[in-house]
Amino acid sequence: MAALPYADVDFTLRSMAGRAEGFGRSSIGGLNGQLYRVTTLADDGPGSLRDGCRKTEPLWIVFEVSGVINLLSYLSVSSYKTIDGRGQRVKLTGKGLRLKACEHVIVCNLEFQGGRGHDVDGIQIKPNSKHIWIDRCSLRDYDDGLIDITRQSTDITVSRCYFTDHNKTMLIGADPSHVNDRCIRVTIHHCFFDCTKQRQPRVRFGLFSM
Repeated sequence: MAALPYADVDFTLRSMAGRAEGFGRSSIGGLNGQLYRVTTLADDGPGSLRDGCRKTEPLWIVFEVSGVINLLSYLSVSSYKTIDGRGQRVKLTGKGLRLKACEHVIVCNLEFQGGRGHDVDGIQIKPNSKHIWIDRCSLRDYDDGLIDITRQSTDITVSRCYFTDHNKTMLIGADPSHVNDRCIRVTIHHCFFDCTKQRQPRVRFGLFSM
């Protein structure tokens, strides 16, 4: 029998909050918020993922549908959100997630594939975002990066993710002139890089553990 991924496993829905290891271990996501149910694969509107992510209150977002969500623009995620794909198979395509100036966000069990356009990443974390945990996601084939962490975003863990069929995979710190990125702290563990060409990851400034 394979070892369980977390010690003292509790299979209740919200037990994963606080289970991150490394620099993102303080992330609680939407632990203290209401449950939001995604009931449609539409890009926007009531019951959509975008509708839940834009709300200002803490939310634990779950899916009642499986399938592909074709994002027509970046999907911005506000603070204190958990996007919990467990129990369904949900793929995001077209664009990606943008975690901009937010804190305490957890993203787990999602697929990202086929993001198109200039500067389109699967998950873009900038600027000044913190306490982020990306767990058990599969990412491939975006026009820019799969996960980019820049502009003083810190206290982030990326764990058990699968990166494949991509060129510029992961960037931590975007430019040599961004010296304030020395505050960045990122942990990457138990990730698999398959047929990825570069940036696995590329780190410019900050503290990084792998």
